[in-house]
Amino acid sequence: MNGVEGVIEFHLDSRSGVSPYLQLVQQVRQALLLGVLEAGDRLPTVKEVVAQLAINPNTVLKAYRELERDGLASAKPGVGTFVTATLADESLAAHGPLREGLRAWLAAARKAGLDEESIEALFLSTFRTPVTEENE
Repeated sequence: MNGVEGVIEFHLDSRSGVSPYLQLVQQVRQALLLGVLEAGDRLPTVKEVVAQLAINPNTVLKAYRELERDGLASAKPGVGTFVTATLADESLAAHGPLREGLRAWLAAARKAGLDEESIEALFLSTFRTPVTEENE
């Protein structure tokens, strides 16, 4: 995308127990892992994020400073904050088929009558359960 604003729309989950600034950091990191953001992309301005989420500007600044400390972003005064590194790797090619499988699973879960909270609980409990080898 280089120089163009990356496609990221922040959202906050008040139920998560995670502080708002960390939610912003996590969302940028996820976008970098998924290839949604690339080096050179501009993050939304503090003013844009404040208007979108109705949060304190210092919260956004804290998140952007942490991304800078991690070497993932760099602020250019008067211009914006830009992505300086990616977290995507060669596994990115597998994301499409896996995303389709996950969408099918979500559709089946909804068809079975599970609400969003139940789907999230089922996914997280399964995700956190250690995988055992079939051939043990």
